[in-house]
Order: sequence, then C-alpha cells, then structure tokens
Amino acid sequence: MSEVGDQLCFFINGKKVTESHADPETMLLSYLRERLRLTGTKYGCGGGGCGACTVMVSRYQPATKTIMHYSANACLLPVCQLHGAAVTTVEGIGSTKTRIHPVQERIAKAHGSQCGFCTPGMVMSMYTLLRNNPQPSLEDVTQALAGNLCRCTGYRPIVDGCRTFCQEANCCQSNSFGTCCVNGEGGPDEPPLLFDKDEFLPLDPTQELIFPPELILKAQASPQTLTFRGERVRWVSPASLEELVQLKTSNPEAPLVMGNTNIGPDMKFKGVLHPLVISPTSVMELFEVTQTSQGVWVGAGCSLSEVQSLLEKLLLLYPEEKTELFRALIQQLRNLGNQQIRNVASLGGNIMSAYPNSDLNPLLAAGNSRVSVICDGGRREVPLNQDFFIGFGKTILERKEILLSVFIPFSRKWEFVRAFRQAPRKDGSFPTVTTGMRVFFSKGSRVVQDISIYFGGMGPTTVSAAETCAAISSRPWDEETLSRAYDVLLDELVLPPSAPGGKVEFRRSLTLSFLFRFYLEVLQKLKEMGVVTGDIQEVIQPLPREIQHSLQEFQHVSKNQSDWDSVGRPIMHRSAISQATGEAVYCDDMPRTDGELFLVPVTSSRAHAKITGMDVSEALKLPGVMDVIMAKDIPGKKVRESFGYTEELLAESEVSCIGQMVCAVVADSRTHAKRGAAAVKISYEDLPDPIFTIEEAVERSSFFEPQRDIERGNVSEGFRTADRLYEGEIRMGGQEHFYMETQSMLVVPVGEEVELNVYVSTQSPATAQEAISETLDIPSNRVICHVKRIGGAFGGKLTKTSILVSITSVAAWKANRAVRCVLDRGDDMLISGGRHPLLAKYKVGFMSDGRIVAADIQYFMNGGNTLDESVLVAEKVLLHMDNAYNIPNLRGSCSICRTNLPSNTAFRGFGVPQSLLVVENMIEDVALALGRPVNQVRKINMYEGTSITHYKFQFDPENLHRCWEECLVKSNYSARRAAVDQFNQQNRWKKRGMALIPIKYGIGFAEPFLNQAAALIHIYKDGSVLVLHGGTEMGQGLHTKMQQVASRELHIPTSKIYISETSTNTVPNTMPTAASFGTDSNSMAIKNGCQILYRRLEPFRRKNPKGSWESWVKEAFLDKVSLSATGFFRGPDLYMDWDKKEGQPYAYFMYGVCCCEVEVDVLTGDYRTLRTDIMIDIGRSLNPSVDIGQIEGAFMQGVGLYTLEELKFSPSGLLYTRGPTQYKIPAVCDLPLSFNVYLLSDSNNPHAIYSSKGIGEPTLFLGSTVFFAIKDAVAAARSEAGLVGPFQLDSPATPEKTCLACAAPFIQKIPTSKPGSFKPWALNI
Repeated sequence: MSEVGDQLCFFINGKKVTESHADPETMLLSYLRERLRLTGTKYGCGGGGCGACTVMVSRYQPATKTIMHYSANACLLPVCQLHGAAVTTVEGIGSTKTRIHPVQERIAKAHGSQCGFCTPGMVMSMYTLLRNNPQPSLEDVTQALAGNLCRCTGYRPIVDGCRTFCQEANCCQSNSFGTCCVNGEGGPDEPPLLFDKDEFLPLDPTQELIFPPELILKAQASPQTLTFRGERVRWVSPASLEELVQLKTSNPEAPLVMGNTNIGPDMKFKGVLHPLVISPTSVMELFEVTQTSQGVWVGAGCSLSEVQSLLEKLLLLYPEEKTELFRALIQQLRNLGNQQIRNVASLGGNIMSAYPNSDLNPLLAAGNSRVSVICDGGRREVPLNQDFFIGFGKTILERKEILLSVFIPFSRKWEFVRAFRQAPRKDGSFPTVTTGMRVFFSKGSRVVQDISIYFGGMGPTTVSAAETCAAISSRPWDEETLSRAYDVLLDELVLPPSAPGGKVEFRRSLTLSFLFRFYLEVLQKLKEMGVVTGDIQEVIQPLPREIQHSLQEFQHVSKNQSDWDSVGRPIMHRSAISQATGEAVYCDDMPRTDGELFLVPVTSSRAHAKITGMDVSEALKLPGVMDVIMAKDIPGKKVRESFGYTEELLAESEVSCIGQMVCAVVADSRTHAKRGAAAVKISYEDLPDPIFTIEEAVERSSFFEPQRDIERGNVSEGFRTADRLYEGEIRMGGQEHFYMETQSMLVVPVGEEVELNVYVSTQSPATAQEAISETLDIPSNRVICHVKRIGGAFGGKLTKTSILVSITSVAAWKANRAVRCVLDRGDDMLISGGRHPLLAKYKVGFMSDGRIVAADIQYFMNGGNTLDESVLVAEKVLLHMDNAYNIPNLRGSCSICRTNLPSNTAFRGFGVPQSLLVVENMIEDVALALGRPVNQVRKINMYEGTSITHYKFQFDPENLHRCWEECLVKSNYSARRAAVDQFNQQNRWKKRGMALIPIKYGIGFAEPFLNQAAALIHIYKDGSVLVLHGGTEMGQGLHTKMQQVASRELHIPTSKIYISETSTNTVPNTMPTAASFGTDSNSMAIKNGCQILYRRLEPFRRKNPKGSWESWVKEAFLDKVSLSATGFFRGPDLYMDWDKKEGQPYAYFMYGVCCCEVEVDVLTGDYRTLRTDIMIDIGRSLNPSVDIGQIEGAFMQGVGLYTLEELKFSPSGLLYTRGPTQYKIPAVCDLPLSFNVYLLSDSNNPHAIYSSKGIGEPTLFLGSTVFFAIKDAVAAARSEAGLVGPFQLDSPATPEKTCLACAAPFIQKIPTSKPGSFKPWALNI
C-alpha cells in the first residue's frame, strides 16, 4: 500500500468534494461545519442520540439500478466512509436566497421551531422520508422523527406540520366543530386556527437535486481498495472478501466498521484508539441475501433498516406459520435505536458487539439462528446459542474471524416465537430487559416439545434460561407448568443487588412478566387453533399509540383591530424560516477567525480531595496544544460570590465534586484541545467522608445558610382540632436542562486596551460582562457581550456560563487571540448542574370532609457543592407551598443541603415544580386516607373569593375557578372518569388513571431591581426600524413579541421592524431573561421608547395626514428631530420580607388546570398518555401560536421531569447519565395521543402589557398531572392486590417505580435486599 493515502471523493449538496488527506477520525459533522462552513447541521450530543446532525446520504445500488436515500447522524459518520456517496444537508434542500423547501416551510409555519437548534435535523429526517415515500402515513412520520429530540416545542406542532404531507382519512373525527381541523375552513364565528395548510407550497419531487451521474459510473466500476491515513489512524476499505480475510488475519485486533455506531462512540467517549480500522463496505459477499428451504441467509453487512425491509417483504411471500421469527424480529427492529442508527448499523455489528441488553441477540438465539464465519482457515457455521456469548462484549469467535452472514430460519406449524422488551423510553432507548422466546408443540397438542428462552439485560451477556426451559419441556402449556417455571426462573437468573445498571428487583420481575405474557399470547394462539377451549385470561394488548388531532383554542382579535396590528394573532416565530433552512446563526456557527484557539476544561475526578499536584507537561507536548490555563493565570478575581459564599473559577488547592473545573487546555483545534485535556495529570489526596445524599447532609448538618421558613396561623393548634392526622414524604429527583445547544462562547480580543468582543450563549449578557470584567480586572466598558440567539437555556445558561466565559476570556487575554469554547454534551452535563433534587416530609391535619386545617412541611434540597442560586430557589419553594389551597395553619421550612455533587442551579420553574408536587401529593394522601375522590378534596380546599396567601398577599382566585370548571367541561371529565373505572374493572394487567391538577403561579422577581428593563429604538431614513432590548431570544419568541409590540406602538407592520441581537453596548445593565418576566419587562420598555418616537412624529402626521410612514420619518429627519430613543421600564416594586414573613413578591398570578388520562401496563410499568387537556389563564395572549408553543413545551418538559428523566450518580459521586444514551428526555413517542390547549377567554390582567401574562415557566408543573394520573392507575392496580390507602410513589414515576408500586404478583415474588447490606450501583439522590 502507498504511504500517501488515496483521494476521497463524494458529493455534498450536488457539488463534488475531493479530499487528499482524509483523516479517519474526522466525522462528517465536523467536516461540514469546520471545513465547508455548512453550519446548518448541528452538534447536539456527538453520539447519535439527538438527531440534531441528521443529513441524507444517497448511494447508487448497481444490483437493482436504484438510488437509495437514508437519513444518518453526521456526528457518527466518518468522512472516509462516504467515498462514492452523495450527501444532502439542510442547506442543500432550500434557502431564503433561492426557494425554501415545503418541509422547511411547513415546520416553520406550523410553529414547530422555537429555539430552532433541533429544526434542521427534524427537517432532514422528514425530507428523507419524503424522498422515499412522498405520501407517508402518520406512523411513517413518527418513526422518521423518533430519533430527533426537541427540548422546546413538545413535538405537537412539528407532528402537525409534517402530517400535512400525509393522506389521512377521517381527519376530523375528533373535531367537535364540524370543520377541517388543519386548514382554514369555517366562517368568522368558527374558532381561529394556528395555521392554514392551504397556504403551503405543494411538494414537487421534480425540484429535488439529482443524483450525480459521476457517482453512478463509479458505483458500476469494479471496487478499488482504498486507504486513508490520518494523524493517528489508518483506514483501509478492501475491495474483495479475499483481501478482507488477509487484512483481518494480519491485523486481528483491527475492528471492522460498517455503521460506526459502536466503534465510533468508543473512540469518541472512552478514549479507545484503533491504529487500523477496516471498512468492508465494498465486499459484496457481506450484503448477499440467499433464500433456502429452511430459511434465509442475510449478509452481515446489511443495515438493520435493510434487514427490516427484507423481512417485511418475506412476510408477504410465505404463510404465517413460517414467519413467526421474522415478525418478532421486525417488532424488535422497529424499537431498536432510531431510524438514523438503523440506517447505518449492520446486522453483523449488532451481533458482534454482544451488548448484554441487545434487542436482537436473545431473539436470534431463541429462534435457532446461526452465523457463517470466515478466516484464513476457511468457513464454518456457528450456532447462535448460550455458548456464543462468552462475556461482556465478547463472543466465541476468534479475533481473526469475520462474520459473513446470519441464518434466520423459518418457523414450523405449532411453533410460536415472541419478543418482549422494556426500556426507559418507548423509542430510541436501550432496553432494561429484553427477551426472545420460542415454543414448539406436538401436533394438535398443548404439550411442549421444545422451548427456548433467552434474556438480555440479566447479566454481562445474553443469557439462556435453560433450566426454566427444561422445567417446561414435555409438560402441558398450563398455569401449573407456568407456576413451576417461575420458581425455576427466579433461581436460575439471579442478579446481585449491586449489579451494574441497578433496577435489580424490577429486572428480575420483568423476566417473570415476560414469561407470563408469552404464556398468554401462545395460549390465545392455541385457542384459535382449537387446541385449548374455554375462557382464558386477558391477552395483554400493546398500549395505544395512534396520535389523534389536537385542539388549540384561543380568541379572535377584535373585528376593529387593524390588519397591520399583529398583537393577539398567531404570528410565526420571526426566525422560524431561517432556523428551518439552517441559515440562523448560533454562537458556534460564527466563522473561525485567523489564529483562533479552542478551549476544553479539565475537571476533577474526585468528589472531595486536596489537589497535591498537577502535571501538564505531557499535554503541552501534544500536537496543537498551546497552553494550559490555571487559577494562577487569572489577573483579577478568582471567584464568583453569592450570599457570602464564593465559587472558584478554577480549583486551586481543593475540589468538592467530580466535574469541578481545575484547569483548561487551549489548542489550535477542538480535537487537539480534547486530547490535551485527557493528557493532564492531576494527583489528589482524598478527604474523608464525602456527602452525596440529602440524608447524609441532614445527619451531618451540612447546610448552606440562610435556611428559610414561613408560617401562618397556629399549626400546633390546627393539629389539635383536626379529625385526623397523617404523616408522609415524597422524594423528587433532579433534572438536566438538556438544552440542545451546549454551553458555547467565543471571546475575541480587539487588539488594544484589553477590549473584548464576546459572543456567548447566555440568558444574561450583563452578568457575563460583569464576570469577565472582574476576572480580568478591567472596566465593564471594555467588554461587549453579544447574544444573537440561544439554542435553549431553561435557566442553565446563567451562573455556570459566566464562569466558563470568564475562563475563556483569560485564555483569550493571555494569548491575545480569539478563543472558542463549546462544551461536549458529556462535559456540559457533568459541569453545569441542574434542577435541585428534593426530599419533603409533611404532617397534615384534616377534617373528615377533606378540609385541611393544618400542614407542616419540611423541604430539603440537594444544593450541591456551591450555593449558586439555591437560596432564591428555596424562597420560591416556600412562597408556592400553598399552590391553589387555602390552608389556615401552614408552616414550611426549606434547608439547602451542601453536598459533594455538582452545584445545582436555576431551572425553568425555579423550585415551584418541586414545591407544588409536594402539596398535591399531600392532597392525594388526604383523599386516599379518607377514601374520598381527590377532586372533591382539591375543590373544598381551594381559595375562594378575595383571598390572602400565607405571606399576606391579597388576590382574587376567580380565574382559577373558571379554569377548573371549564377544564372539567372541555375534558368531558365525568364521563371519562366513569369509563376509566369501568376499564379498570375489566382489565387486570392494564389500568387507566386520571388526574385534574390546578396551578397558581406568581410572576415577577421578588428582588425589585430585577424587574427593570431598557430598550433602544432607531428609526432610519428609509422608515425601517431597529429595536434593541435587554432580553435574550432562546426560543420563547421574545423577539417576535417585541416586534409585535413595536408594530402596534409605531402603527406600522412588523415587516418594517428588525431585531438583530442583544448586546451590552446598546442596552447596558440588562437583567437576566428569566422567571417568565422577559416579555412583561422588555415590552414595556419598548412601548415607552416607541411612544416617545411616535410623539416626536406627531407634528408631521398632523401636517401631512395622508402621508406615508416613510414620508413622516423623512420630514422629521430634515427638520432635525432625533429618530432614536431609549425606552425604560422601572418595573413593579415587589418585595419579600423574610423577617416579617410577608410581602408582595409577585406582580400577579397565572392560573391553569390540566386533566390527563393515562394507560399503564401493570407488568412493565410502561405508560401512555392518552389525552391531555390544559385550560390556562394567560390574560390576553400577545401571540397565541408562541404562547401555546410555550405551554406545550413546558408541559412536555414537566412530563420528562415527573415520569422519565433520571440522573444517576455512582457511589463515588460520578454522574453516569452524561448524554442522550443514558439520560432520556421526552421524544415524539411521549406526546399525548390527544393534546388539547385552551386559552381562557375574556381574561384581563392590568399588571402587564396589553393585558397579557407571562407564560414560559408555569405549565411545566402541569406535567405532574401525568404523574398523578399514573399514581391513580397504580392505586387501581394496588386495590386488586388488597392494598388501599396512601402509598409513596416518588418522582420521576419511571416504569421501574410504577411497576414496583403496582405490587403485581410477580413483584411480590422477588426477594428484596436490605438497604445498607450492599453497595448500590447508583446513589438515590
């Protein structure tokens, strides 16, 4: 082979790309963004788990003379693998400069783009589907989008935009209005709609890019061996099987890479280095499919999508009895990974990776599959059985052997094959436990002749339940046999209590549940075949999954409102189109400057230790590494201060959590900086007794001060007068922000007088400016912070961002060069902290009619290693502890635990989601203790008439009651409640639950200075207007609403108004965009500035009343009138006196009520939200499409918080869940099947602009309605087990917790290990 690598040739967006020095470690994502400046494709996670980097890959298939299009994750696609391929990115399908593509248009105009960071990936997934199927079904759409995560929208508008491509029947069956629910039909009295689908561009397949003819000729030519040499890795793509065998024989340790979905993450995240990588994509024998009389041989190189497609075609060719295994495999393939992963991952790679929780291996083994392997010694066939998998990630094959093909046998008559899996999320998730089961009966009999059962997730390998099979074999298929089999299975598959992955009781119970389910399904088949007679237990149907049409109700604007006045109309997000085309610029999309450096922080690997040494010598020797920034390099303040506590920018002598930043490596590229960071050696001396849990902190009195408390009435006296007392507790886990754009910043020295231009993704440019100023010991006027837009924030881009940007500014100052820092997803999750986990203990006194007379609640929050914003969070916990309920005697205290975990921080809702969950759980306990309907208890305790809160703030709850009553009606609660009860009587293994939850949420900052805002408005001579204000755009539509406000005040259309960015040199001393107050404050400042300018133009309007806006502006300019004005809003003087326990901390309350219905699988804990109805009082909406988007997005984030998202820490304090593979946020599969939002009509709010209300945070708590609906379903399951009364279900109500709480018979069979008798795999934080 030549010493110089071959030339790589492929096409991107129709243009030929040739690369003479292709590096095997370069992924397509970095190549697109850094080499070609195609920044529409985004970095979201780097591991194929979020879909932000989705592109379309097209290849010519010479055998079929067809062009294959498939979606793929650019972050896992090595450029070396793209030889001969055509890649299409979001820029290649349409732009605002040429024409936008219908997919881009529909996602944007259906309001499916908020922060917009995920939008290009969504667009490309949908675009690829349409290239293959121009008229998809809704199921096709949801499958295509299953691998794309969005943290903003809640998915409903994305699905609604995409479903306009579907040919749907009966689209209006769920619509109570009798008009089409997705287009603009209906007269003026019909409810207004968010978008009109009749306005959309039609899909025209003839307008797409053609496949390059040059690549067709290349594909038809004989394959050539290709070699590419990088800095550390050599890549060889052999042209023949013979050459492949020779290569593997001489390099047995070299991995074979097909989809790079296994080797790629290992090299990227685990630091594994393979000097040689073999890519056998040109070896035709690996893709051959051969049908025989016994079954089908499938080439090991076939992608999982190709295998699924092949099996679906074979279903049509063979009788049902022969395709049992095929159908089970198809079912597993649909749930394996996501579309982008399945499109590239190979069948052989999936088998050979030998994951312990593989979806396919247990099924292939149970189905008697076998593999054909080849090496220099020849070919052999090896059965896929219990002997094939010999350890974690290991098989019986020799290193030099190559898996050539897989034999999937036909089933026989009287043979049945099934697969079952349970996973943390329904789609795109590795299973917790998975199984393949096959049984064969003697002809016409229920006697088992042969049975095979394999499990994944029950040990380090795929395991066979051979003893269980022996106990069943030769016996009749009945309950007696099954009962015996359970005991054998429990003894056979034992997991130690500290087994990796945890969930031991749950996993063991799932093995029994799956066997029971297999028994029921096979019994049903035997009944259909006439072998079994009589009634059998219910066959458990899958949970419903068909998405219905949803309703969004809002008020028409007044008939008298001018057409140009867009306030109150559903206006599209002002950047939605550019976000959908990939043209919207985020921080890391900014072009590289000459000599730019990249910074990667180095974090502590110990939770509580002294730093005894730091060796950076090896790092500095590496190629490209320029410097290592340490605390001693900081010229100014080395700490940030809060409530008397300090947080070090870089640890000097001691670390207090894993993930604390110790130093930072600066290099000429991201790759070199990461390698440099890995080479820094830090030595530690562990300090004794680190504290991780709330219980440990309480035991050792490890708290931050001040601890807050509040009381009204006389709680002790209230307890004495109560009919009954009850004591309970609830624990709530934390939550990762998981904004799609990780922490990003670019610091550019101007070159004189220590002046810096800072481009940073932050919610508070002024805080970042102040932090840099203090760190470098320079005045703030030398630092200009710019924020164009943020790819999601949710509170996570405030305090930690200012620390990161301070460190980055030190590097830029020291090198006098631009320095960029963009955190990897894993580092971001490790460093940035999240929502505070909370433990609450309460005592409640109540009367027999359900009225609560006294409550005492103690809250303990896990603050982490630094104070951050924990005091403010604790205060908000206490101020909202009443929610909607008038409890005459109420006491609360909140302690912030100081632990050795990464510091927790602000997160959407800021303590309210924790606080309200506690009081609602307490209400549920009261209802369960009394045996009364919980809605009755809620209603009887609600505030009535003019009311006063426990901090002596007077308000009127009329709209709270309106929301409650209207939600009961809109949701058809009474009839559905009766139907749920009936369903639960008729179903043993599935239960439904309903919940109706209210919210009262205070808007504004209790610290009065935070409520101020300023704006700067320029009118130019051509009449165009530039608006600048202090708020940042992070997807919440703030700039869109500000445009609408300026439009109304200046009496001009929004098309004349532009908002470019937020910057500290245009609007100084800005407040953080937070607390749902960004619109309230900034809009008033803009209103003030616009009114000043409008008054200045008054003489010219009077002089020329028929003139145009442009003519008045021109005349004013010629008359030397200033066309620039500053607007200012002082904000309400809110306050809270914690000594007197009273105040007015909020400007007003926002009210809402949510009704949810769920269906729960008692055997697995899986659930599906069948329907959600949200009735919300947001005053008069400034923009219904934006507001409804915020309501839905917050609700879905709440669903994640309360039912799905789990942060897992090791016993030494290391965060396990550092990416979308381990940490599951809601996906399309978690969308309520019917998702209805109603804005309360005729609501007025004199405390905010145009009678509107803040909306960003409150509805996140309403996601708890799903939690309480699950709890209602669990109560129904428990009652069948003879368990009644209050019970503890902690948040999140994951399938594990839900299943264990249901107390099904299988759960009761599992022996439990005593806490303290073993070291758990993960801490219970």
